[in-house]
Amino acid sequence: MVKSVLMVCTGNSCRSVMAEGLLKKWLKDNGCGDVRVASAGIATIPGMMASSNAIDVMKREHVDISSHRAQAVSERLINEYDLILCMEPVHVATITGILPGAERKTYLLLDYAYDGDEKPKNLRITDPIGKPKEVYESVLITLKDAIEKLGRKICG
Repeated sequence: MVKSVLMVCTGNSCRSVMAEGLLKKWLKDNGCGDVRVASAGIATIPGMMASSNAIDVMKREHVDISSHRAQAVSERLINEYDLILCMEPVHVATITGILPGAERKTYLLLDYAYDGDEKPKNLRITDPIGKPKEVYESVLITLKDAIEKLGRKICG
């Protein structure tokens, strides 16, 4: 059983933070609060805040990510989590490069969340950093659907 999930993107200021917030909310709302959730980035500045657009679009979901501070992916973090879900293939490659053997628990979020015919053709979640708020809103829609499927999978 999955007891901890680490969401990973590049800067840990948009996608992984949004996914972390959505999953925490889903788990709480569905009585699965015993799963620990965090996020990290493969190329981040530790301590960096979530992007203002990410904070804004998440407010509409009643998820406050304004106190988030970025952290870098590390061997310690990889070892600490049961399941590591990434936004792009480069994130998976970076994690398995840091810790060979992590392949067994590291996946693309969209690949892990969906099964069979539901699986999207494009498994990469667009990086919205520096783009208009509409791109963040599109990423939010993608993440919300995936997180609901993921929640059902790990909460059972």
